[in-house]
Amino acid sequence: MIAALYIARRELHGYLASMTGWLILALVLLADGLLFNGLALAGEKKSFDVLQLFFYFSSGTTMVASVFIAMRLFAEERQQGTMVLLESAPVPEHIVVLGKFLGAWSFLLLLLLLSGYLPALVVVNGKVTVGHVLAGYLGLALLGAACIGIGAFASSLAKNQILAAVLAGAIIVALLLSWTLARKIEGPVGDVVGFLDLFDQHYRTFSRGTVKLGSVAYYAALTYGALLSTTAVLAARRWRA
Repeated sequence: MIAALYIARRELHGYLASMTGWLILALVLLADGLLFNGLALAGEKKSFDVLQLFFYFSSGTTMVASVFIAMRLFAEERQQGTMVLLESAPVPEHIVVLGKFLGAWSFLLLLLLLSGYLPALVVVNGKVTVGHVLAGYLGLALLGAACIGIGAFASSLAKNQILAAVLAGAIIVALLLSWTLARKIEGPVGDVVGFLDLFDQHYRTFSRGTVKLGSVAYYAALTYGALLSTTAVLAARRWRA
């Protein structure tokens, strides 16, 4: 576990020391601010509706940010020729994957923390509960964790960061569209397909200030499955090497 934390610290420092990391922070915070002012505050709305819209739009920026954060995790190592160091290091694959995931997720959590002033304005000037804010951010953190896990898996397969981002985006879009597909499928199969939905089926409850254990378990299972798949890819590469 100590090795995983060391890798996580190295990854987090890599984001904060690079122009790409600061560019992601700036662009996502700018997008959140513009969406909040241009859409959430447009017209006469109740404080609850404003906060719900904030979390609705933030889910999109969080997913996009997660893809760009995760695309470098393994693809960059391969591009720079340092992947061989990971494959030959006396550290189990699951520790490497866990450390890189924790570093990327920590950077995303920092991004979410910096956006906290926007819902704080609603709390101070409106009539909403702190619990609604905490539930919304829990949803964003879990959604981001799942997307980073998917991004890590894509990054372990791709030869470069662009392909990793495209692959991760395709998987995420497929999960987002599963809710639409489920409406056209009847019976248990449709229920299973609908449960796989990344947004409507699970995230909307968080944006309304409600935490469902089933949705928490879904995001945790999706993240675990993505990281487990990433570990299997790295193990196969090490075995072939």
